[in-house]
Amino acid sequence: MQKPSQDPDVADSAPNEPLLTAYDEQHVVTYMRLLQAEGEGADWREVARVVLHMDPEREPDRARRAYQSHLARAKWVTEKGRLLRGTGSK
Repeated sequence: MQKPSQDPDVADSAPNEPLLTAYDEQHVVTYMRLLQAEGEGADWREVARVVLHMDPEREPDRARRAYQSHLARAKWVTEKGRLLRGTGSK
């Protein structure tokens, strides 16, 4: 696995495949930030703005969908994909 970027741009929706993808590997930091923000009770709009680089005021539907899909993928990666558990297994 290559070293992930600290603040990569994101797609409008995260992958929804049953296997880890290159996108997942590139967005490990994004996923960790999303999970941390959720654990801290952060407002999704602020998270979308800061972590996903989307403006929830101008594009509320797009920002909300991106937030929800990336957060769901972050949870999948940690629960099923094992990317963040330190194995990096595919």
